Amino acid sequence: MTPQTRTLGERAAVPMGVVLAVIGTVHFASPQFFDELVPPWLPPDERFWTLASGVAELLVGIALLVPRTRRRAGWAAAALFVAVYPGNLYMVWDWRDRAWTEQVVSWLRLPLQIPLIWLALRIARDERVAKG
Repeated sequence: MTPQTRTLGERAAVPMGVVLAVIGTVHFASPQFFDELVPPWLPPDERFWTLASGVAELLVGIALLVPRTRRRAGWAAAALFVAVYPGNLYMVWDWRDRAWTEQVVSWLRLPLQIPLIWLALRIARDERVAKG
């Protein structure tokens, strides 16, 4: 199959998997950064959610790299992107007093989730994606 005949889901699965696996790994290398993005009212604490989301991102990322698990991983990726959205909303609120450049970054993360969810759903619904 030539790259021109591959579906969007087929072309997107591996890059999305790599990005999620790398970001998941970074949750463990620099947990303090991610702790600050977790709304503090979520029990039990911020570190729990940092590590849990890191594990989820790592596992979903790896599953996207394996053709046999790719379609189910697309569903999991979509759910993951929806699940972390409240953290992005919290980031906008929490960063409201930071430099304008940081505030712009926090606001740009909000619309970025929408195409990520859409792309993950394309992977999940693509019958050809599991053929690798």
